[in-house]
Amino acid sequence: MQISDKLHLYFKCRIFSAVFLLALFITGTAFSQDQDLQDSLEVKYNSGKRAKKDLEILKGLASNSTEPDKKLKYSAELLKIAREKDAPEYFFHAYFNMGYGHMNKGNNKEALENFFSAATLAESKEDLAVVKVTLGDVYSLSKNHNRSINYYNEAIEILREINDNETLGRALFNAGDEYLKNNQIEKSISYLKEAEKIFTEENFSLGLAYCKGTLGLAYARLGRYADAEANLQEAIQTIEKEEDFSPICEFLIGMADIYTERGLDSTAIEYAQISRELAKAYGFKNEIREANLRLSRIYEKTGNIPESYEYYKEYITYRDSVLNVSTAQDMAGIRADYEVSQKQAEVDLLNAKQENQQLVVISIAIASFLVCLIAFGLYRRNRFIKRTSSIIEAERNRSDSLLLNILPEETAKELKTNGKVKAKKFASVTVLFADFKRFTLVAEKLPPERLIKTIDYYFSQFDRIMEKYGIEKIKTIGDSYMAASGLPFPAHDHATKMLQAAFEMTEFVRETKEKSLFDDADFEVRIGLNSGPVVAGVVGIKKFAYDIWGDTVNIASRMESHSEIGRINISEHTYELVKDQFDCEYRGKVEVKNQRILKMYYVNGVKKNLEKSSMTTNIEN
Repeated sequence: MQISDKLHLYFKCRIFSAVFLLALFITGTAFSQDQDLQDSLEVKYNSGKRAKKDLEILKGLASNSTEPDKKLKYSAELLKIAREKDAPEYFFHAYFNMGYGHMNKGNNKEALENFFSAATLAESKEDLAVVKVTLGDVYSLSKNHNRSINYYNEAIEILREINDNETLGRALFNAGDEYLKNNQIEKSISYLKEAEKIFTEENFSLGLAYCKGTLGLAYARLGRYADAEANLQEAIQTIEKEEDFSPICEFLIGMADIYTERGLDSTAIEYAQISRELAKAYGFKNEIREANLRLSRIYEKTGNIPESYEYYKEYITYRDSVLNVSTAQDMAGIRADYEVSQKQAEVDLLNAKQENQQLVVISIAIASFLVCLIAFGLYRRNRFIKRTSSIIEAERNRSDSLLLNILPEETAKELKTNGKVKAKKFASVTVLFADFKRFTLVAEKLPPERLIKTIDYYFSQFDRIMEKYGIEKIKTIGDSYMAASGLPFPAHDHATKMLQAAFEMTEFVRETKEKSLFDDADFEVRIGLNSGPVVAGVVGIKKFAYDIWGDTVNIASRMESHSEIGRINISEHTYELVKDQFDCEYRGKVEVKNQRILKMYYVNGVKKNLEKSSMTTNIEN
């Protein structure tokens, strides 16, 4: 009987399955990718140089590519060409698809970075909801249940508001699946039932099948086996038509589990065997591994140790084939030795006298156990030594990385070489101070975790902006952010770079407020700049801190405190350095702390007659 024939036979039987996660959709593309469209786009893309820079073609390729590497390639090209053509409306699609490609490759950190970038660029509530669903998926894959559920629920709230039912159904399904993974059964069923209703109304048969299958597992955990089997049977019949065999393998394994629990071992073995054959036919390594493990356990339970050994050896090989081939071979060899001992025991038992049979069995079992125990101990010892060495090396690298996060690279090298750092004077740098309006008032009303998450979101983006322009971040104190341009390496255009960075900071804060990413903590920023000499050095014995001192720093702080929301206030010293490049508005002389009177200027933007190419050259330099 062929595999397909066996499947048709077993689909008529009662079914129990494991969880299967509904595939995430991408905005602007169908749930199942259109391969014909993808092929057509690739033909256009390869037709000439102009086509390779066509933003719509690149957007289509990035959205429709099913292979992660291709999705990353076309998304990166889309972002590059969109920047060259100054077409920011394509940035969202580039970042979103780049995040999706990284998620498919298992690069969760890179996926999060790109999805967060996409969130800041979302032009509609629908786009923002889609990003939040994908963020929930990444955190689910990372086993971070709380963050995953938070993002799913935020997306669901938006989708209810804009009445996007199909997308809402998918978000509800993913949230219900996540609750089930965390063993919150009642919540899971509530979400899944709502998703089931939406999928039925939208006539979304594949989504309905996955939803029913997951509901079946939830019912099974509550002991409602009749409901579980009815849902799972309907789910498998639909998924079979789509030829999506991976979840079918998982369903069959789950079915073997339930029959084992009921004591129907022969039926459980049949289901596990079918799952194993189907998984081998399609090369599903995870499913092959799980099928072998179930078969080994069932045969061990029934007392058939040789059969149990065979399947366990194959389970070990598939489990470790990617991570450690030599370990898999060693473990398989140990199990082979165990089989030889068992077969020798069988020969001895046949030749021994009836009255000595029990003694022989016990002796062989003890000897085999001791051999396995010694072999396993040696294996664990060798693995421990290797792991310890790698941990030491990782900690050394981590220590160096942490030091570079605290100090500039040249300063860190000097500290490691000499054990101390000499203070240095810089003749001309530009110092920036920024802080948030109403921070104390908002902070008192927010939970600590939410407050830290919000501040970290803003300051992380500020750090990226400073890195972009080669500016040194000095420190943060509460909601105050301090940076300096022109050190540790002097630069003639330090004031220009700092102003460009300051404008990007104000623009980022404005866009974040417009997107309403933090409705309960939408801060507004004010910025002050001053230029002049400073002294820089490292202070502290145990917790090092790189800092700067001088009147230049004090005046920069005064510029910030006398600035207005969304404005950049600069001193007379900075004005003299940038007046030819930026449109500055004189504010007059203002009295500041210690009864000092200082000239102040607001910077409104780059002068219209200044060529864009000139500014770009300054940034690259």
